Amino acid sequence: MREIYYAAAGGVVVHDGHVLVIRKNMLPEVRLPKGHIEPGESREAAALREVAEETGYVRLRILADLGTLRNEFTHEDRHIIRDESYFLLALDDPTPVERAPHEAAKFSVEWIPLEQAEEVLTFSMEREFVRRARWR
Repeated sequence: MREIYYAAAGGVVVHDGHVLVIRKNMLPEVRLPKGHIEPGESREAAALREVAEETGYVRLRILADLGTLRNEFTHEDRHIIRDESYFLLALDDPTPVERAPHEAAKFSVEWIPLEQAEEVLTFSMEREFVRRARWR
């Protein structure tokens, strides 16, 4: 089995008591926005870029570093090792820009009440980052 390692970064965007999530259109998953950290890119820059690309919200500001956790799983014929970093993000302008067509085709964007986020998110690691954000 082939082993693949990469780092990813994303955000827990909280605004008016709600948290920003993405719902995958082809899978029954509700996730926090995140993606690969590109070569030479900081964790912070990657988080801001990925959240903006996936959701259309571009006026974001980092409030706190929520840390990094390692996620390991097997997918098809690969063992994936991914270090996931998340940041608590503030939304400075609630008006989204138009997303790239491939992003809009992959994800629907939703705001859910912060107190319901842990119930709604598909993966336990993302629920942990929401718990951390609630304590900030």
